[in-house]
Amino acid sequence: MTERTEPGAGPLPAAQRTLPAMLRHQAQTFGPRPALTIGQTRWTHGDVPENVARRAAALQQAGIGRGDRVALMCGNRIECLEAFLACGWIGAVAVPINTAAMGPQIEYFLANSGASLLVIEADFAARLQTADLTRCALKAIWLVGEGQAVPAAGVPCLPWPAAPQEAAEAADVGPGDTLAILYTSGTTGPSKGVLCPHAQYYWWGVHSLGILGVGQDDVLATTLPLFHINALNTFAQAALSGAEVVFLPRFSASGFWPAMRATGATVVYLLGAMVPILLAQPAGEGERGHRVRLGLGPGVPAAAAAEFQERTGVRLLEGYGSTETNFVIASRPDAPRGGVMGWLQPGFEARVADAHDAELPDGQAGELLLRASEPFAFAAGYFNMPDKTVEAWRNLWFHTGDRVVREADGAFRFIDRMKDAIRRRGENISSFEVEQVLLSHARVATVAVYPVQSELAEDEVMAAVIVQPGGAAADAQALASELAAWCESRLPYFAIPRFIDIVDDLPRTENGKVQKFKLRERGVTPTTWDRQPKGRRT
Repeated sequence: MTERTEPGAGPLPAAQRTLPAMLRHQAQTFGPRPALTIGQTRWTHGDVPENVARRAAALQQAGIGRGDRVALMCGNRIECLEAFLACGWIGAVAVPINTAAMGPQIEYFLANSGASLLVIEADFAARLQTADLTRCALKAIWLVGEGQAVPAAGVPCLPWPAAPQEAAEAADVGPGDTLAILYTSGTTGPSKGVLCPHAQYYWWGVHSLGILGVGQDDVLATTLPLFHINALNTFAQAALSGAEVVFLPRFSASGFWPAMRATGATVVYLLGAMVPILLAQPAGEGERGHRVRLGLGPGVPAAAAAEFQERTGVRLLEGYGSTETNFVIASRPDAPRGGVMGWLQPGFEARVADAHDAELPDGQAGELLLRASEPFAFAAGYFNMPDKTVEAWRNLWFHTGDRVVREADGAFRFIDRMKDAIRRRGENISSFEVEQVLLSHARVATVAVYPVQSELAEDEVMAAVIVQPGGAAADAQALASELAAWCESRLPYFAIPRFIDIVDDLPRTENGKVQKFKLRERGVTPTTWDRQPKGRRT
């Protein structure tokens, strides 16, 4: 039976579920309370609209107006968040870019989004030298941090400008207007730009703070990157609840608990692989000397979550959401049991369906389909990809591509992914994009990229490679090492294959399609080359 529940509305009426209204709300309601800390920068809730409006004025002086796209490629620093919020203030569209992206990926994101301005951290700017910016609509580049201007096909490269004293007026944006284009990995093609409306961002905050029980006295601490909705959502939670959010530069296993103690964190945000990494550290008093009361840990194996709670005293909540949807399924601190994604949250409908979108009974595995009862609580589609939008939202349900089971008590249990996608280090990886890079090597004739299980309860990237006729390697291991090195300057670090098998043939269907499920089942073989030989599995 299709499940449906009704939402709580949050603090703002329907017409005001926009980023400018959220910022005004936090200033008026929470004023002098601390709102955020990034590095040496601290803002109160009252500071936020003024600082954002001044940065928005700088964008306007650069020619950015309503509907223009602004690409952001920065680490967790104030310039990134400030620019993101400033775009929303004037009705422009922020386009965060994964900081691991290399030249070809940056070029694609800029060209596909039609970004007029690129805000890029100096540490990443050299990568633009391998991107063809003549294919892009860039008018200017703002360089954040210390570094030299990078030659960029005639595009002016300017230092991050000071914000003018005069603030920009907030645009009269609506809940359905686009706030951001967030790129999520394609499964059989290039990455797709998810059109995220203002109201979707609002609902991310409302649902998350409700699930986590966030209040004014909480300190939310995250090491997750600001180019993902998870970290961006923590700001929304703080803005709507009066809590403080602390953005830390990066995840460090040895530095995690010292950072939590130093920030006074009460709520933390972890991805599945982070927990086994933390548990691999020596147990010590530092795991208990903190204020953390709760963590959000989607994808954490049940056994690891139990051990984490026993060692640290921190309960981890499971949940399910995606860039296209929202925080739709979650467990709670008082949940009757673990080992499941959770239960459907108010404001959403869920269906477990067969290949024809027909609903399946409880206990039977099928694809998870979702929709929202509130307007603009989900993404509006994929930017410049109408065919992919229709395919994903067919029959007015969003098709997640994930196989799940709904159990008798309404809990949803994850089985596996139906899509040809790989998830590693919290990142979705397109097998198509990895295959394209490998195929660009002169000695590669055919390649199939697919996930295999890692020691950290996530995917590792594996490639089965057929070499060009007459190009067989005398030493397959040497060729595999050469191919991995080829990928290093052409793929984000997390997408570089760990395992490479040089093979004579690939399993195929009668019409020639590679049967990747057979490759996944076969997994790592005795002939497989491993980038991490100490971690080789049998």
